[in-house]
Amino acid sequence: MSISRDAFDVLWVSGSPSLRCFSMPLIKRLSRHTDIAGWEYFQTLDEPGCIDTAVELLHNYLITRPFAVHLIGHGIGGTIALIFARRYPQFVKSLTLLSVAVQPANTWHVNYYQQRQIYSLSRSEALLNTINNLFREEITYHPQKLINQFNKDLDNLPLMHSLFDIEKLPVGGVSMPLMICGGQVDPILSYLELYKWKEWLKPGDIIWKCPQGSHFFHSFYPDLVCEEVLKFWKKQQNHTLQKDFIESQI
Repeated sequence: MSISRDAFDVLWVSGSPSLRCFSMPLIKRLSRHTDIAGWEYFQTLDEPGCIDTAVELLHNYLITRPFAVHLIGHGIGGTIALIFARRYPQFVKSLTLLSVAVQPANTWHVNYYQQRQIYSLSRSEALLNTINNLFREEITYHPQKLINQFNKDLDNLPLMHSLFDIEKLPVGGVSMPLMICGGQVDPILSYLELYKWKEWLKPGDIIWKCPQGSHFFHSFYPDLVCEEVLKFWKKQQNHTLQKDFIESQI
């Protein structure tokens, strides 16, 4: 399902509609500077989790677009955008990933299942521990409300993680310009995990670490993140204009 406008330059890809509130601060900041639309993956309770299904649904949406767009996504949304960009590069101007590991299946959900396996916790207990791990900032949400939101996100996950097995996806980069963003104290995308991306970067690609923030750093520091992402997009725009000018002189 998509939440969109007719004309846009940027598409925010989400696989976590129940956690939308954490992305809205950054989306609102970005919308002041560019035309941005949103696409969300929804899964019914009877539907098996499958990343290919999410990618193909995104393809069905973007195939109607006359021009390529900048893709941006956080967590599992970034994972969907990454797999899509590898499979359908002609639709993507650039790719910006927030809190996405080199092993793109290593989402926060892995932390949850590991706690269930190691400590034999109930679903609610493991979710509460995971939430405490994910946030280093002071949050105003009631703990039970957060548990309910993250519980819904578990049910909507387009990956085949379970108590018995953790799914792995192909690692690697992309052909278009790439920006990787992470928080200072993100337990999912740690400092070491963030810089594992260096192996897959091309000239001009960027790794940027927010000097504050954890897994949802973009929610608590939206102005800072917005500034850095806009710089990245501006750089791509200038490069395209320069390339078009050179080609026009030939």
